[in-house]
Amino acid sequence: MTASPRNAARTALLAATTFLAFGAGSAAAQQAPDRPTERQVRAWAAACAACHNTDGRSIGGFPVLAGRSAEDTYRALVEFRSGQRPATIMHQHTRGYTTDELRHIAEWFANVKPAR
Repeated sequence: MTASPRNAARTALLAATTFLAFGAGSAAAQQAPDRPTERQVRAWAAACAACHNTDGRSIGGFPVLAGRSAEDTYRALVEFRSGQRPATIMHQHTRGYTTDELRHIAEWFANVKPAR
């Protein structure tokens, strides 16, 4: 039986939340690198799966983030965060990240191949 996109998004969000609650905190306490690991950035980006689907490959209703220009995504995230861009929920999500974290998230999605 194939998992539905909705269940896959829920599973990804649960995994990311669990990782952040138990794994990331202890790793951050040990060492705060100048550049986050790919695993850390992937965990941040996983929070987007609830609406934008796994790896940013939205199947409708929400923008596809996979393969989108890092600069365009970053600009949109910063505009949501500052209130310059209207939003229902994105302004809340983006306030949970620093501008550097938003840039890393945007770069990560830019490197994901969009679905065909």
